[in-house]
Formats: sequence, structure tokens, C-alpha cells
Amino acid sequence: MPRSLLTVFVVACLATTALKTLAAEKSPAPVPYPLILGPIRLWEGAAPDAKGERPQDTPTLTPYYPDAAKKNGASMLILPGGGYGNLAEHEGKGYAEFFAAHGITAYVLKYRLGSNGYRHPTMLNDAARALRLIRSFAKRDGLDPTRIGVIGSSAGGHLASTLVTHFDAGKPDASDAVERESSRPDLGILCYPVISFGEFAHAGSRKNLLGENPSPELVKSLSNELQVTKETPPCFVWHTVEDKTVPVENALLFASALRRAGVPFSLHIYEKGPHGLGFGNATRTAPPWADQLLHWFKERKFTN
Repeated sequence: MPRSLLTVFVVACLATTALKTLAAEKSPAPVPYPLILGPIRLWEGAAPDAKGERPQDTPTLTPYYPDAAKKNGASMLILPGGGYGNLAEHEGKGYAEFFAAHGITAYVLKYRLGSNGYRHPTMLNDAARALRLIRSFAKRDGLDPTRIGVIGSSAGGHLASTLVTHFDAGKPDASDAVERESSRPDLGILCYPVISFGEFAHAGSRKNLLGENPSPELVKSLSNELQVTKETPPCFVWHTVEDKTVPVENALLFASALRRAGVPFSLHIYEKGPHGLGFGNATRTAPPWADQLLHWFKERKFTN
């Protein structure tokens, strides 16, 4: 090849390489979904009644955002279980990834725990504040503030059942705009939930939430099968008969209360499956609750 032609060829190759490099620099890498941001503090300063400034004294929300092409406008507050003594990751992150994959903007709440010296109503206050925040985010982000659900498993199911029976409409005259929002979820999902603190109570959850010797009035007020009213939002409830940690009667008592109050619900009782099953794993096959939940969402027009 003549030297002049060789020079032109080399310059052309270098120019092509430079253009490709420039294009790569200008074109961001594809964003993986769900997009995880946060955590977000529930309050700008210290949380009410905080016992310190440790991570366990600071309740937070971790958002999981779906692909914009799948986003359907619904949001979900996720309350992991753990007996009010810890927070089970598979009942938080695992659920959030599932909801985000189906177009639902999900938020996992890190709420304060009895194992760190907190008692009721701190946990309910954290959950209520989280629901208010999510409603305010929905308005800010162009999502639907009337399609916000809550899901909880085990003791997280107790906290979710507390939220669907102990909500309020917000404080219209509050200086904090978030506090003006309602804490009422538009639906509730209770997975092998702790519900009652009576005959079928989970003793560990009751102790961590209420302390050693709670009054009969406090026990009754947090036995949520006794607190259902016609204002309680529709609920999806599932449990297994084999559950040796939280008796299946908890789910049955709550469903019966929903029925008496005229609240729509979907109840699923499976024969097999241990406590804390969630979506299952390599050695535990989960009941088909997730598919049935998605069907229920469509029935209720929570999703498309």
C-alpha cells in the first residue's frame, strides 16, 4: 500500500475509534431494575422518642423503583417480619424486587424494634409515617395516591394489620405537610400474620411489642381481630396449616372479623409450608400465593 494511502487508512481508523469512544462516553450504561435508592429517613431530624442516634434508632425507607416502561402507578409499603426483635431480609428486599418487577413502586421500612428498647406505639408511628411519606411521594412523582398498599409477614403482618385497623386521616393543620396525609392503606396483604395476642398469640412478638406485663386493655387494643371496622381496607390473607410458630387461627380470626364487618378480602390457607416461607427457596416450595395476589390486584383494579 502506498504511504499516502496508508496514512489515510490509519487516520480513518483513529477517527472511527475516537467517535466510538465519544459515543460510549455520551451514552450511559443501561440502568438495571429495580433501581434501588436510599435509605430515606422518615423524619428530617431525630425520630420522635428516639433513644439515640444509632442506626437502630433511625427508621428509614428504602425505595425500589420499577422500569419506567412497566410502572403502573401503584405503590407498596413492605414491613418485614422478625418477631419485633429483628427484620427478616427475605421478607423485605425479596418482596420489593417482586413488586418492582410487576411495575409497583416498592418501599421497605426499617422500623424500630423491641430488641432495641422500643415499645408500642413506636412501631405503629413508624409505619404510619412511612405510609404518609409514600402517599406524598406518589403525588410528587405522578403516581396514584389512592393505590398504596401495605404488606407484612409474621410480626410485620401484625404491624400491617395494626396499620389497617389503627389509621387516621392526617392532621389538616399540621405544619409538616407529610403529617397532613392519611395513614390509611388502600389495601393490606398479610402473610402468615401475627394477629391476636389472646389464646393464639406469638409470645415473643407480644413481649417485644408490649413488654413483660401489658395491661388487658393494651392487649385487647393490639389484638387486631377485635379492631376491624367497616373502614378497614380490603385485605389479602394467607397462612399454612403446618405453621408451628404462628398458629393458622390468627389468619382465620382476622378473616372472620373482616367478614363480619363487610370488608372485602381474599383468604388462602395452604396445607404445607413452614413459618417464614415467603416466596420459598431452593429447598422450600412456596404456595402459589404470589400468582393469586397478582390476580387479586387486577380484580381490585390495583394494577392493570
